[in-house]
Parts: sequence; C-alpha cells; structure tokens
Amino acid sequence: MKPFKNFESRLVALPINDIDTDQIIPARFLKTTTKQGLDKQLFNDWRYDPQGNPNPGFVLNQPRVQGAQVLLAGDNFGCGSSREHAPWALTQFGFRAVISTSFADIFKGNALKNSLLPIVVPPDVHAELFAAGLDATVKIDLPNQTLTTSAGRSVTFPVDGFAKHCLVNGVDELGYILQQEGAIAAYESKRTGSINALA
Repeated sequence: MKPFKNFESRLVALPINDIDTDQIIPARFLKTTTKQGLDKQLFNDWRYDPQGNPNPGFVLNQPRVQGAQVLLAGDNFGCGSSREHAPWALTQFGFRAVISTSFADIFKGNALKNSLLPIVVPPDVHAELFAAGLDATVKIDLPNQTLTTSAGRSVTFPVDGFAKHCLVNGVDELGYILQQEGAIAAYESKRTGSINALA
C-alpha cells in the first residue's frame, strides 16, 4: 500500500441512495482473485447497455469525469453483500474517496483496508456538494480528518484510528504486525524464559 496523501479533486456526482455492492460490481464478475480490470466492470449494469455499449448518459462515461478521484454518492452507500471486490473496482477506476451521509459497516471496513476513504458528511454539506455543479472540487486532509469544499467550507469527518494510522503510513494489517516484530520477539523471549523457570 502507498501512504495516503492529502489531495484535491473534482467530484463525480452519483445522486442515488442505497447503492448496493451488486450495483457497484455485479456478482458475475466476482470469479477473479485479482483487482486488475475490475474498473471496467464498475457500475457495469448502469454503465453499459445489454449489448455492452457504453451508456452515454451515465456519469462515468462522460469525458469530464476522467481523472476525478472522489465519488459523491447518495445515502447508505455500499449496502448489500460483503464483497471486497466493490472497493477494489472503485480504486482501480481511480477513486481515492467516497462521500456520503452513511455507509454500510462491512463496505466501510473493506474500503479502509483497501486505501479507499469513506467520508461521512452531514446532510447539509452533502446537499451543498451536489448543488455545487460540475466544476466542484474538494480538498481531503486525512491526518486532520477534514474535507474542504470549493466554497471554502471545512468539515471534519470520523475515521477509525487504527485504519487512519494504516492509511497514512501505507501499511495493511499484516504490515502493521510485521512492524512490531522486535516487540513480539522480545515478548516471546521473556515468556519462554518465564516458562522455563517454572519447569
């Protein structure tokens, strides 16, 4: 994992509530064990017609969204099944954060483990972002847990402390444990010595 750096980005607005993980990445694409190529199936059934042609009316097919790193979604994003492919597909497309008023707990956990930051904002900020128009941008500062709108409004957002540490330092859970190798070895050595003394 790469360390999560502060950034500024345009928004991709998807004003639909209760987007579930099967809409993010349909079940028929879950046979793969690699993340590569999942960006092509992101929101597949909205993004393409039955013949596989791009739907020009869907936001991800519009040239102006290319390079945008933040998805602005409706309420209750990521509900449904626990598939880790959902954040994989989003990050493979280039998204680094998703903004909503709420997230399904399992999706939120999977996102944080895969360098995708789920940002919960109050309803008034959420509405303000949707109303801001096509050129709206946000600045995201993870260490300070702040989101700043293009109008200059700054709001704080919650994030799990351990997940934040891993994101900022670019380590996953296994990487974090491996960083503690010296402390673990010292503990095991002390514990073994105590057991031998009792024998």
